Amino acid sequence: MEFDRELDARGLNCPLPILRCKKALAELNPGQVLKIVATDPGSVKDFPAFCKQTGNELLSFSEADGEYVYFMRKRA
Repeated sequence: MEFDRELDARGLNCPLPILRCKKALAELNPGQVLKIVATDPGSVKDFPAFCKQTGNELLSFSEADGEYVYFMRKRA
């Protein structure tokens, strides 16, 4: 999937991945896509909840070898 910016949140625990994501999204234009790579298992619940609360769109989620990859589109 194409993306406009990547956020490396590996090794960070809650709430840091969400806080860094929020900051990265603030720097994007509406409709742009942020790729997030995290290792915190809590992010599996945190990112969908964050999107639901903020109106951003979670485009996809995948997990492999203890890394969680999210693609999120900034709300218009």
